[in-house]
Order: sequence, then structure tokens, then C-alpha cells
Amino acid sequence: MARQFNGKRPKNLKKTFLKLLGYMGNHKFLLLLVAVLVSISASAGLIGTYMLKPIVNNYIVPGDLDGLVKAVMFTAAVYLCGVLAAYGYTQTMVVAAQKIIFEIRRDLFGHVQKLPLKYFDTRTHGDIMSRFTNDVDTISDALNNSFAMIIQSFIQIVGTLTLIFVLNWRLSLIVFVCYILMFSYIRYSGKKSKYYFNFQQKYLGDLNGFVEERTAGQKVVKVFNHEEASIEEFRRKNRNLQEAATNALTYSGSMVPVIVSISYVNFAIVAMVGGYMVLRGWTDVGSLSSYLVFVRQTAMPLNQFTLQSNFMLAALAGAERIFETMDEEPETDEGTVTLVNRKDNPDGSMEESETRTGLWAWKEKTEDGGERLIPLRGDVRFDHVDFGYEPGHPILKQISLYAKPGQKIAFVGSTGAGKTTITNLINRFYDIDRGSLTYDGIDVRRIKKDDLRRSLGIVLQDTHLFTGTIADNIRYGRLDATDEEVVEAAKLANADSFIRRLPKGYDTMVTADGGNLSQGQRQLLAIARAAVADPPVLILDEATSSIDTRTESLIEKGMDRLMEGRTVFVIAHRLSTVRNSNAIMVLEQGQIIERGDHEDLLRQKGEYYQLYTGMFELS
Repeated sequence: MARQFNGKRPKNLKKTFLKLLGYMGNHKFLLLLVAVLVSISASAGLIGTYMLKPIVNNYIVPGDLDGLVKAVMFTAAVYLCGVLAAYGYTQTMVVAAQKIIFEIRRDLFGHVQKLPLKYFDTRTHGDIMSRFTNDVDTISDALNNSFAMIIQSFIQIVGTLTLIFVLNWRLSLIVFVCYILMFSYIRYSGKKSKYYFNFQQKYLGDLNGFVEERTAGQKVVKVFNHEEASIEEFRRKNRNLQEAATNALTYSGSMVPVIVSISYVNFAIVAMVGGYMVLRGWTDVGSLSSYLVFVRQTAMPLNQFTLQSNFMLAALAGAERIFETMDEEPETDEGTVTLVNRKDNPDGSMEESETRTGLWAWKEKTEDGGERLIPLRGDVRFDHVDFGYEPGHPILKQISLYAKPGQKIAFVGSTGAGKTTITNLINRFYDIDRGSLTYDGIDVRRIKKDDLRRSLGIVLQDTHLFTGTIADNIRYGRLDATDEEVVEAAKLANADSFIRRLPKGYDTMVTADGGNLSQGQRQLLAIARAAVADPPVLILDEATSSIDTRTESLIEKGMDRLMEGRTVFVIAHRLSTVRNSNAIMVLEQGQIIERGDHEDLLRQKGEYYQLYTGMFELS
């Protein structure tokens, strides 16, 4: 059954329809078969009703029993063809619709995966998910239920009007007047229901958002004893939704009974006038019999055509949102430098290796058309870098810093100072506005993004685990990692001991983004995931923020082994985690205000000194 029409229509109907038509065109033979079968089914109904005229006039009135049997059998055969055609088009339409939806969903997900991080940063997850759920489902419903029904209803409307005019053009004038009344009421109720459906959608969104917010914040609600206030607010929002939904459904729900009532009045008037015409000899009984059945059937195709047209418009509105997402510019990658495994020869030269060696090199083309290898050392340098997420709103200003191979660079500062932004620039989630950013002497914009990010291991504050086993989540860092490498990575992050205490060890299923694990355990798995990737450069964004002091001390040695020989960027609020850094950058409002190692900064007795001694606190 199709969904209730919500009043939404596409802004650019033609453009959206042509794009959807492109997907439908991939299965034009199936859809053509559906159209043919629908036409046969609708025509069978029209022919069967028209057959009443010859049956009555040629066989019943004269009393020709043999002819009557043959005519009835012919009519039954016509209806049987219609039934078989109806079964055929419904089954064919299901196959065609699911193929189209499969392709739309596939292309949508494929395109979303190629979009830049900015797209996800500027939209809610719920809004993106609604494309895959509500909008795709709306198109699916319309294709399954409305496409064939619109064709059938259109054929029935046109065929009925044509045949009643052929049967008796005088009586058809009465029918046309009633049709005008039906169309007028459909238009009126459609406008009113659309108006209230828009309010219904608004109030429904408000109510859902309120429920989600209060459910997530139940602890806060109970702490401040706001249960009654929440209930009262819910009642108010629920009442608004009830009134809007009642009005919307009142008008939309009245459409069918009003149209049917008009058709009953139409039928009664036509029956009386037609009976009078038969008595006066102006028409025959067979024509009137067939005519009255047609008149009785006029309301159904008209209602179906109007309703299904609205459902198709709603589907096109959903398709428009999907195609808007597909029209978003994908992440561009103009880089040409790639990352390869390298093998060092005894004579000091190096060459590309087909197998994993644990050593890496950048491969770039030379001006003479050849190739050269540059060893990946992890030398990252910012030179007077400016950056802002939005034009005119700079986040980083004149940032200059360098991380030599194997150094540990720490960033500290208050929230919004620009610490995470710096790491976003290193892996090219965003590109700098001015200045230069080099990696082993190569402008990062010349490095292919996939290869650049393959050289970086990142552990974020907000860990995300996927549905699967513990081993699967660790192996996500490197999909070809062996079981032994997974276990070794877990040991390095000090996660092995708690994993083995789980019911199924490394085969324990992770559910609900790690809801069956503690925050600290999830953080350890994220560290193990980075360890198994064995990257040359590490970015630790509050990597130990959710781990207690005891757990932090347990993994410190493992982290030291993980960081050995690698360039490491650390973002931390807990200053105890950055004391052994080679350099500490203190950021404030997008600028580096202090730099040096732990001892240097303490001697300066500036911002870092005040933070470390507790005179100031990070926020």
C-alpha cells in the first residue's frame, strides 16, 4: 500500500523527472511490458462493460440462448485476459521497481563515499540517512503502486468518457457536469490537505526531535526533576500534531466519499433520464445498461488517478533530494605522487617492492618521463599556513611548524584553538588557503589522497566501531592483516588482556557501535586498529582521553613502542601525556603563542606554565 501523501512536491519537476526517467530507461523493456499488460487489463474492463449492449440487444431481448452463451463466454474470456494481464504487470513491476531502486541506492551510496568531509560536517547524520530510508522508500512505493495504477486509471478515464459519448452523447452532458464537480472538489480538498500536511510534517519533526532529545538526556531530566515539565511539553507538541493530522486527514479522507457520493447522484440522474429516453424510444435498453455500468465506474479511476498522481509527485520530491546529493561535487584528487613499498639494496640504492617490507617511498614522475623514489621519512612542515572552514572566517593564522622524522609534536590549547584543524590539513580532509604544507619535501596537494592517508594512522577521541567481531574491528586498520598481526597489535595497545576475558575473545561481536564495551575498551581497540596499520606517521587526537590514569600508564610503554621511529602528532587536554614530546605547540585563537619542549615552556612561565600548574584550565 502506498504511503499517505504528505503534500511535498519537487522544486524542479522536469529536471528530477528526466533523471528518474534515466534510471527507468535502463529497464525500458520491462516497463514497456508493464505498460502493455496494464493497457490490456484496463481495456479488458472497458470491453467487458461495453459488451452489455450487444448481449442485451442481440441476445437477451430476442431470446437467443445459444448466442447469449457464446457472448457471455467471449466476455468471460476478455475478463480472464484482463486478470492474467493484471497479474503479469504486478509481478513484472515488482521486478522492475526493485532493479531501479537497487541502482539508485547503489549510486547514492557510491557517490556519498566520494564526497569531501565538509559535506558531512555541514549536515546532520539524520538528514543524510533520510535519503537512504524515507526518500528511497517513497520512490519504491510509487514505482510499485503508482506507476501502473496511473496508466490504468488514465486509460479507464479516457476510455470511459469516449465510450459513454459513443453510447449516448446526450446523457454524457450530465456526466461531464458531474465530472467538473468532482475535479473541483478534488482540487479544493487537495489544497487544504496539502496545507495541513505541511504543518503535520513540521510538528512531527518537532515531536520526534523532542522525544529523541529527552530520551538521550534522561539522566539530566531526572537529576533536575523535570519529568512533569517534559510530559507537559510533550502533550503540547503532541496536541499540535494531533490537530494538524486531524485536519489533513479530514480533507484528504473526505475526497473518496464525496467523489463517490457525486457519482451516486450522477448515476441516479442518468438512470432516470436514460429510463425516460428508453420509454420514448430515443435509445435502446442495451446501450442504457452498458452506459449505467460505465457511469457507476467513473468515480474509481478518477480517484485513483488523482491519488496516485500525488504519490508520484511525493516520490519525485524524494528523488529530487537524492539527486541533489548525487549532484554534490565529489572530493577532487589532482595528486600524482603515490605510496609504494620499498626495498633498500646493500649499495644504498632503493627500489620498489611488490611485497610488504615495512619500508615506504613516494613514487613521482620526473620531467623526462621517468620515475623516482623518495623515502618516506615523516618530515611534515607548515610554512605560514592560513585556513578557514568558511571564507572570511580564518581558523588558523600564519601557522609555521615542522616535525622532523621520528619526532613527537604535541598541540595543547583551549577548545576551538585549531588543534584538530591542523591534523585535518595534514591528511587533506581540507586544503589550506595560503602558505605551504609539505610531506617529505613534497607539497601534499601533489600526493594522491588515498596514498597520503594510507601513510597516516589516526586515533580519534570519538571512536567508531563497526558491526563485526573484535578482530574485524582491529583488522579494519589493514584488511590483509593476519590473525597473528591482529593479536600483536592488540598486545601493543594493551587490549589483549581484556579481549581474552570476553566470552568469545577476539570473536566477540561488537554491537551498537561498541555499546557492549566500555569507553576505555573502545579507545584501546581504536589504538590497536592504528597499530595494525603500521603507519609511518601517527595522529593521536585525544587518544587517551577516555582512559583512566591506571589504564593510561599500562598502555604507555606499548604506545612508546608504537611511536618509535615514527613522526607523531598528539592533541591532548591531559598535559601529563605530552611531557615527553620533542616539541609542544600552545595554540590560542588559531595562532601558535608558545613553542618548545616541556622544560622550556615551564621556564618561560607563560600560558603552558599556568595550564600545567593549574592556574588556568583548558576548556
